[in-house]
Amino acid sequence: MLQTTKCKLCRREGKKLFLKGERCNLAKCAFTRRPYAPGKSDKFRGGKLSDFAKQLRAKQACKRIFKISEKMFNNYYKKAAKAKDSTGEVLLQLLHTRLDNVVYELGFASSRANAQQFVSHGHILVNNKKVNIISYQVKPTDKIIIAPNSKSLVDTDKKSKNIPEWLKLTSKTSGQLAGIPTKENIITDIDIQLIVEFYNR
Repeated sequence: MLQTTKCKLCRREGKKLFLKGERCNLAKCAFTRRPYAPGKSDKFRGGKLSDFAKQLRAKQACKRIFKISEKMFNNYYKKAAKAKDSTGEVLLQLLHTRLDNVVYELGFASSRANAQQFVSHGHILVNNKKVNIISYQVKPTDKIIIAPNSKSLVDTDKKSKNIPEWLKLTSKTSGQLAGIPTKENIITDIDIQLIVEFYNR
């Protein structure tokens, strides 16, 4: 079976990025079967990564997890760097409170790619108003709702996803932030310190 570009990205980063939703948890996941970088000889390559390589890989993995461009990621970092609080923590907050990520984390979409489609196609309401900007920053007062005519797109009875503690479901088709996410309650294997070091080198 041919692997997709998404599977190759996971293999390149050396870890699952969960770009294909539930498929990533199955035995047929390409990374599970071949947990080494793409290329016939990469399986046999060893060697220790330099500090710069580790920092670059951390940034690239983070970009790919959230499906955002280099320019947008740079803008998020600049905004985080200007904040009074920890740059790394603010960066994580900006990424996790994007509308597409909130839709995904609430279990309304099987992957972030799915969530981006839902938002851009107008299937998501914020405070009862259609918002099709995937990078919209969700605030604790915002109510995220699946549009009435789009409820059939979400299998609300079979959602098995664990909802992060900084989010809460208010019904099967709506939810909101329970509070601003912090490093302590964001479940991620992103090494945010390496990303900060990349930009400060």
